[in-house]
Amino acid sequence: MNKLKRIYLFLIENPIIFVGAIIITIILVIALLSPYISPYDPREQSIINRLSPPSLKHFFGMDHYGRDIFTRILWGARTSLTIAICSIFLGGSVGTILGTLAGYKGGHWDNVITRLTDILMSFPTLIFGIIIIVALGPSWINTIYAIAITMVPHFIRFSRGPTLSVKESDFILATKALGASDWKIIIKHILPNILGPVVVMATFYLANAILIESALSFLGIGVQPPRASWGRMIFAGLDYLSVSPWLTIFPGLAILITSIGFNLVGDGIRDILDPKIKQMR
Repeated sequence: MNKLKRIYLFLIENPIIFVGAIIITIILVIALLSPYISPYDPREQSIINRLSPPSLKHFFGMDHYGRDIFTRILWGARTSLTIAICSIFLGGSVGTILGTLAGYKGGHWDNVITRLTDILMSFPTLIFGIIIIVALGPSWINTIYAIAITMVPHFIRFSRGPTLSVKESDFILATKALGASDWKIIIKHILPNILGPVVVMATFYLANAILIESALSFLGIGVQPPRASWGRMIFAGLDYLSVSPWLTIFPGLAILITSIGFNLVGDGIRDILDPKIKQMR
């Protein structure tokens, strides 16, 4: 009860963080329940009603194929969140392990991994993602791989710094003196102590992953039709921007609101894990 009370008081004192949590909760619920709450089939076409404006029957209007935009945004939430969560989990796991290994082992391990990270981070993230997905081929699964690979160097750099600090702690030196193997020390002692900051970073980068996925789909090399994607919906609406702006406005708002929600939640988690930041504000 005391823990729940502390969480409640924290949310009351930080209403912006509370708003972020509400936004993400709603988006997650929409993504999980989209097959049950969507009023229409996302692929169902009604050419006679194409480009119809928002109404009580079709809340966000109809697209150029006569598909319900509200329904496709609901299904697009599932696509975007699935890709974002899977890519961050995959890229974050690989990057954190490599960064921890580089920081703990040092020497040639550190030199090779750090130099490779510097090379990869010299490319803008979106450009790097485009290069990878062009090589792999456009599909939603390859979009996950592409975004995950672009995130690996960021997690390497972020996890290496805390590892350098933690490995000099007395309890690590004592564990090493007792004969524990390097992998046992990394898995049982290093990773748990750097996991908090990594989780905060992963939350922030979920918003970036959604933006990258939307950009790749917008360019036509990410999620392919007929699967619903917010970025693809914006691209499809560009030709009708002057006559049917709702084709681009509503998926654009979905991307904006979701990104803001993840950033607010990430900021809140950072404050919870690092009380010094909260005291400085």
